Amino acid sequence: MANAKDLPLLLLDNSSMMSVMNEGVFKCYNLSLHEATQLLEVYEEDQILRCFSNQEIETVIFDYLGAKKRNFTYKKIRNMRPGQDAIVFKLYVTPSESQPIIQADDGVEAKKIQNVYVYCQYLSRIS
Repeated sequence: MANAKDLPLLLLDNSSMMSVMNEGVFKCYNLSLHEATQLLEVYEEDQILRCFSNQEIETVIFDYLGAKKRNFTYKKIRNMRPGQDAIVFKLYVTPSESQPIIQADDGVEAKKIQNVYVYCQYLSRIS
């Protein structure tokens, strides 16, 4: 078994989280957006693996959470290892209660149809 310090931090989304939880015992905690950003800063770029391809989540991490822009290696992970940790970025979409129509800069009309929220969880494989 690898030393937990040698295991990369995984960045997951809704679907990749379900993929890595094939076997084992896990502990999951809610993280504030600030805590998620701080945790990202603790790890070097080569110690983090991005396990999702959703560009919207990268926009959340770098543009909205304010994490330093880095190019994390993408790798599809099927199983987390015992002692390995992950940050899960979960997108939550709801229909818009109001649907205002705005004029874009070029004069085109745009209508708000949904609200997008993000929350973070810290996932750790215990055994």
